[in-house]
Amino acid sequence: MSEAEKNPATETQETAPENPDIHFEPIVRLQDNYQNKTHEEDETVTFKMRAKLFRFDSEAKEWKERGTGDVKLLKHKDSGKVRLLMRREKTLKVCANHYISRDMILSPNVGSDRSWVWNVLADLVDDEVQRQLLAIRFGNTENANKFKAAFEEARESNKKIASEEAVSSKEEKETKSEDKTETKPTAKEEDKTKTENEKSENTNDSSDSKDEAAEKKDTSEKSD
Repeated sequence: MSEAEKNPATETQETAPENPDIHFEPIVRLQDNYQNKTHEEDETVTFKMRAKLFRFDSEAKEWKERGTGDVKLLKHKDSGKVRLLMRREKTLKVCANHYISRDMILSPNVGSDRSWVWNVLADLVDDEVQRQLLAIRFGNTENANKFKAAFEEARESNKKIASEEAVSSKEEKETKSEDKTETKPTAKEEDKTKTENEKSENTNDSSDSKDEAAEKKDTSEKSD
């Protein structure tokens, strides 16, 4: 058996060109101005602090860690609404993301003075909205109290904005209703207009009859 048959790689190495001129075009060209958006560009950070987040697993009946990282309160520059956002360290994966609504109340976690618990009706994580019972723990009591103060301030701010939006929406509906009322007569008004038109027509008919009678009388007198 030849050397090439014993070791197929030997023949390949001998016959292959020493400096092959091979060029591969990239499958995807990255734009020079590419930016990785975090959806936080239109928001202002009003609170930021490192903490550890947990969620309650209702099936297992136990708390499960969601991640450690910076918890932020972000205020939108246009609407003024405040949401809570928390990302895991290193991976920056979202582990909490929801607006602070009027019904969210922070309750002390049993046996801890640096941890809070609250219910979330719509927490958006991994493109999925879920109802969650969350718990957050800080390094000390002071930081936990700072978070509570900022959280409650954001809740009151969002509550005020929601009330103003409700009033504005109500006024807008009333304005539209008034416009419709002005432009479209009611059934009663339509009946009244119809009656007036009928009276006017009857009056005209009566007047025409009188004119015809007068003309006939004049003609009769002239004939005589």
